[in-house]
Amino acid sequence: MIGFIDAVKMFYRRYTDFEGRSSRAEYWWVQLFYIIAFIVLAIPIGLSSGSSGEPNVLAMLPIGIFVLAGILPMIAVQIRRFHDQDKSGWMLLLTLIPYVGGLIVMVFMLLKGTSGPNRFGSDPLGNDADTFS
Repeated sequence: MIGFIDAVKMFYRRYTDFEGRSSRAEYWWVQLFYIIAFIVLAIPIGLSSGSSGEPNVLAMLPIGIFVLAGILPMIAVQIRRFHDQDKSGWMLLLTLIPYVGGLIVMVFMLLKGTSGPNRFGSDPLGNDADTFS
């Protein structure tokens, strides 16, 4: 089982790697990291809004940079998750379906990957024994 720190390190090591496979643990630990970081960065926005209710633009700058810097690696890890299930990374385009696309992709991110190697590489969990022989 991959831990939180290992998953985040692996994620940043493979920042723009659209090839290969990623385990469910890597994907979901990274999601947790992004949620926690987003909340931590959003706290100053809430504190700076004061009684007017309008957020301070300067306080929004770090969260904007964080979101922009995270778009490409989040797409990469989702594509690697599709590869883990022996599906094309183009399946990520399902997110463009209004209302349900994101939910469909989330369900795919929950599914177990193929055991052993597939056309996208070796099993990220180390189960490289060929199950077909």
